[in-house]
Formats: sequence, C-alpha cells, structure tokens
Amino acid sequence: MRQGRDSAESTAGLVSGEAVHLEVRLARAGSRVPALMIDIVAQLMVFFMLVLLLLAFFGITRLGDAASTQASYIIALVLTTVGYPTLMLVLTRGRSLGKLAMGLRVVRDDGGPITLRQSFTRALVGATLEWPGMLLIVNWAVSLVVLTGSPRGKRLADVVAGTIVIHDRSPEGWGWVPTTPAPLARWASTLDLTGLDDELALAARHFLARSRGLREPYRTRLGHALATDIAASVTPAAPAGTPGWAYLAAVIGERHRRAAQRLARDRASHAMLWPELFPPMPAPAPAGAASQGAFPSAFPGFPSAPFPGGSAPLVPGQPTAPSADQRSLRPAAPA
Repeated sequence: MRQGRDSAESTAGLVSGEAVHLEVRLARAGSRVPALMIDIVAQLMVFFMLVLLLLAFFGITRLGDAASTQASYIIALVLTTVGYPTLMLVLTRGRSLGKLAMGLRVVRDDGGPITLRQSFTRALVGATLEWPGMLLIVNWAVSLVVLTGSPRGKRLADVVAGTIVIHDRSPEGWGWVPTTPAPLARWASTLDLTGLDDELALAARHFLARSRGLREPYRTRLGHALATDIAASVTPAAPAGTPGWAYLAAVIGERHRRAAQRLARDRASHAMLWPELFPPMPAPAPAGAASQGAFPSAFPGFPSAPFPGGSAPLVPGQPTAPSADQRSLRPAAPA
C-alpha cells in the first residue's frame, strides 16, 4: 500500500540507550532546504558583522594593513561557517535559526541529544564539503543528491557525524474522524480490526465525511460496497438493527480510538526520556463509557436504516458526529 510505504519512509524507529523504541518523523529536503536558506542568510549577517568588528579592532589598535584585512576575512569566515553552527547546535540542543523556524532538530542516530563533538564534526564537514564548500556548485549538487537519496534523509555532514534531522513539532490531525455512536461503544470495543487495512479504512472515513455531496443511488452503492468489504474483514458482526452509517462510523471511530491510545502510551514513555521532543498528550476516552441509547438521539437528524441480519449495511446519509464532540468537526483533506 502506497500510504503505508510513505508513512514508513517518513518515520524512523530509533532505539535509545534505555532500550525504548522512539518513533520520530524524519526531515526531508522539502523542509531542510528552506531551513538551510534561513541559516545561510543568518550566517551572511554574522560574517559581515564579524568583519566590521575585526576591522574596527585592527583600526583602533593601529594594526590595520593589507595582511590584517585579509586575516579579518579569514577569521570571520571560519567563525561563521564552523564556530557559529557548532555554538548554535550546542546551546539550542540541535536547532539552528532555520531549523527552529521550520520545526526541525538535529539528534544522534539513536535519538539522543547532539553533543559538542558531533556538532563540531557536523559543522566542519558541512563547511568544507557542502556550504560554502570548496567546489561551490559541485558540492551543493552532490549534497542534494545524497540528501534526497538517503533512506533516513542524511546529508554528508550527518553521515560523518552520526546524526539525523527530525521534525520537532507534532503533526496536527487533519480531516474529520467519525466518533463511535454511543449505542455501539461496547460492541465496538470487542472488534477484531487486524484484517482492516489502511486504504479501506481511509476510504470509509472519506466517504462518511463527504457522502452528503454524493447523489443517489451512487451514495448508497458506494456505502454498500465499503460496508461489504469492511464486514468481510472485521468481526464480530454488528448488532441487529444497526444503521449502515452507524456501522461504518463505529468501526472507523474505534480504530481511531485504539490508535490514539497506542500513541498516548508511546509518547508517555518517550516523554520520560526527552520531554522537549515528546510532550504528553491527553489520553483518549475509554471505550464503553457512553451509555446505551437509541440511534436517533445519538445522531439527531439522520435516517436509521437498519443493518439487516448479517447482510451489508445501506448507508443513507452522512452523520454530522455527536453534538457532545464538536471538536471532531474538521474539514476532510483531499484524498
């Protein structure tokens, strides 16, 4: 599945020194190139400021001549390309100005904080082989090829220093995720969802979010096909009289709840090692907490076509989600 491959390629499973598995998002060229542009602008400003300060110093001390002017440029260049990046990474625990703006952070290959030795190695290799480099355009082209071709998004300096660049910010949820109807909460907590793949679940979620814009009989046919596929891979069967849209919403909502629980547990263990990178998140509500009730009261204003005796459900309309959880009403992103 393409979505699963993309997700695997954009994340890295790291094992810390305490044998804790860390799941982090790798930074790719799309976010690292803008961060580099910001850092280059910052370095140019630092370079000119250092040159002016050194020239002023030599002028005040009456040591100003051609040799001192040339020495000023060399000293400023070394401090800007090696000293400045090293100092920034050490003081900010792996973030430069560009990375701070793009929400990135440099860490060790095992996910730990970057050290002074690694910061200096990374800056030194970057200054000689990447930016500004000894061959300019050739160095930049080679560095971009290595960055885009690396499975973990490493540039030359990362390979030598043993570091990676990750996203420091948590991704915000997108799209409308249906909430499990209250009358189906207990049944949904017993579902075996191991046979439900990502593509089918995403298709059902998008259908529920967009079915209002579909015309009949195409909406019912599409909902019938999705429910048939899901019913073939999910057990146990839905209770008698379950509306078709409620069946789909219960399956997708329960799948989302379990994924949120796993994420909360993982982030809690990760936060014990690195609170800055993995801030704790509120735990999802437990299954079965809602009381049993009639479907019209749980989802007011929608038809309640039943889920007939084991056959595939018909999906008459789009639920707007329970009024108790209005935060889940977010526009669905394009498929």
